Amino acid sequence: MTPPSVLDDLTRLDLATYQAIAETPTPTLDEPLRRLSLVASHSKLWMGIAALIAALGGASGRRTAVTALTAVAVNSLVVNLPLKLLGRRARPDRVAARVSPTRQVPMPTSPSFPSGHAASAFAFVAAVARTMPGVARCLRALAYLVGYSRVHTGVHYPGDVIVGAFVGTAIGESVAYAASHRPRGRR
Repeated sequence: MTPPSVLDDLTRLDLATYQAIAETPTPTLDEPLRRLSLVASHSKLWMGIAALIAALGGASGRRTAVTALTAVAVNSLVVNLPLKLLGRRARPDRVAARVSPTRQVPMPTSPSFPSGHAASAFAFVAAVARTMPGVARCLRALAYLVGYSRVHTGVHYPGDVIVGAFVGTAIGESVAYAASHRPRGRR
């Protein structure tokens, strides 16, 4: 017999963590996390925050908002097309895990790995952090909550969210770096 691989161990931890979250009653958290998960769908949350940054931040805020939304768009192309097709991980079975119906959001039809919600959240925050680090600190907490909400509602395993956060951060930082190094027109 061969010893279990690291990947096997991580998969067991992922499933056990998902199951523990599903089985833990949290009636006061269920509705707010369900709503947050829904608001973050299709990046509506990040578009709204970008509009606020653009409206309140002057010229710098407008550039930051455009960069952050560009990061979300690039992230969506990378995560929702090649990465999800490569990952092909099935969504969790909420019925078998006994996820409370009060937590549930519609189950996406796309593969589970990686989490697009988490990736978009962290791409947005990483792009904002380049020029507005104070704002990004607050937004990072919101990104963590969005990621957790996807596990809480039963549509992702924790590992999907963790990898999504790493991918999104890398994309957001890359887009922000490129935006800060592009040549500017003469004034």
